[in-house]
Formats: sequence, C-alpha cells, structure tokens
Amino acid sequence: MIEKVSVPVSVSLTFDSTKRSVFPKWLVWNGRTYPILKVGLHHTFRQGRTLFHVFSVVSKTLFFRLVFNTDNLHWRLEEISDGLPD
Repeated sequence: MIEKVSVPVSVSLTFDSTKRSVFPKWLVWNGRTYPILKVGLHHTFRQGRTLFHVFSVVSKTLFFRLVFNTDNLHWRLEEISDGLPD
C-alpha cells in the first residue's frame, strides 16, 4: 500500500568523487533507522527558485520517496510503500 506522508526525516548521504554522484545510505523515520539498499530513480525539479532532488529508494522491506530541498537543506519523506496492493 502506498501512503503519502510528507514528514521531515534525517538522511545520510554519500558522495562518490569517481562517479560524481550522491547516494542516500540510510534514513531515520519515526525513531527507526532504515538502511537504503538500492537507489532507483533520481530526478530534480524546480518550484520557483528552489531546486529539489527526488530519490526513490528501497530498504529491506519498504520503498521510500525522499525529497531534498536545496534552499534550506532539509529532507522530507513524501511517500512510503510496503509493496503490497491497496
């Protein structure tokens, strides 16, 4: 089931200088740490002058859509799914 949540979260990010790319490594949501096993889609969009980075990531049992605001450097968890039908 997909649930839209839009809550602030803590995210650890790694920069790979050889590939010139960034990867979220884990996130903390509701006091629990979720290691990120795979990064799927990454894209950007603008809202006014603010650039947002959107990462679709997978932990062991859950899918997350994370949004990084480059203006205030805050992360938000926008969507979570357990992969099961509604």
